[in-house]
Amino acid sequence: MYYHASGTEGLSILEPRVSNHQIPLIYFSKKRENVLVYLSNAIQKYCIEQGFEYSGTWRKWASYGFDKDGIQRIEEYYPNALVDTYKGVSGYVYFAEMVEDSGFLTNIPDAVTSEKTIVVNDCEYVADAYEAILEAEKHGLIRITRYHELSDKMMKWIKETIIKEYEQADEYPDYRFFLEAKFGDFLQR
Repeated sequence: MYYHASGTEGLSILEPRVSNHQIPLIYFSKKRENVLVYLSNAIQKYCIEQGFEYSGTWRKWASYGFDKDGIQRIEEYYPNALVDTYKGVSGYVYFAEMVEDSGFLTNIPDAVTSEKTIVVNDCEYVADAYEAILEAEKHGLIRITRYHELSDKMMKWIKETIIKEYEQADEYPDYRFFLEAKFGDFLQR
C-alpha cells in the first residue's frame, strides 16, 4: 500500500504536480504515518491566518527527518510549532495499491514517486492532523523533538539555516513573511 496526503476531498485519481524538485511527480510513502506532515504547510497556514495576500505558489515547510532506524522525526524549530501547524487541520490520506515508481531518488526512507496518474483505491479522513501525529508518536511510529528539547548545537544550526534561507528568499515573499514572524530574533542584525 502507498499513501499520499492532501487537503483536497474526493480525489479518485492523483496527478503529478511540480514541487520542490521542479519536476512533475506524485509523492507517496509506504508508511501512512510519514505522510501526516503533509496535511498542513506551516507557511501557507500562517500567511492565510494573518491575512497575507499572495497569489504565487506557496513555499513548503516541514521540519522533519529520519532516524537511523527509518522512523520519522519531527522537530519543532520554534515554540509550539506542532500546534501552530497541525492543530485543527483536517485532510485526507489517500491509498493506492499500485504505483509505478519513477526511479527519482528523494533520499527519503520509504518514499516512492510517480510520473504517471495514479488511481486511488481508498481514502481516510483525518479530522485533526495534530491528534493523528500525537497518536503515531504514542505508538512509536513517529518521534517528536519539542522546541525545549533542542540541543544548543541544533539551535545554532537552525539559526544559521534560517538566516541563509531568508537571504536566499528574495522571490518568495510568503516565505520571508513566515520567517520574520517565527524567527525574527535570528534575523535582527
